[in-house]
Amino acid sequence: MNLTPSIREIADADIEAVIALWHAAGITRPWNDPQRDIVFARRDAHSTVLVAEIEGRIVASVMVGEDGHRGWVYYVAADPAMQGAGLGRAMMAAAEAWLVGRGVWKLQLLVRGDNDKVKRFYEHLGYTDTKSSCFQKVIAP
Repeated sequence: MNLTPSIREIADADIEAVIALWHAAGITRPWNDPQRDIVFARRDAHSTVLVAEIEGRIVASVMVGEDGHRGWVYYVAADPAMQGAGLGRAMMAAAEAWLVGRGVWKLQLLVRGDNDKVKRFYEHLGYTDTKSSCFQKVIAP
């Protein structure tokens, strides 16, 4: 079995498998519609969803985009049966390369305050806590 993932942009045929991966990895939230988020990320050249595939199966993902000033990542997920195999690191490297290819030099991401395991993962990759507060307001349904 070849365990080296092939990383590429999501295709229409991948959407169901990606959403299933997100649910299995526990990264979905009731207030975010994964289908809608995927459609929104694919609407133009400023964002996309990257997937890792091994032997025809989607095993990891990352949603990556840029806002004209910095890059952002969301939905970083790895198949729970394959966590610890380097898929998260590979997806973050792919997201970083996608952004660098567009001239973006700064990447930011959000981690829930109580998710110490994920904080350690990103710290291990060289990310630092900016000690910033994130505010939000839903302005449309």
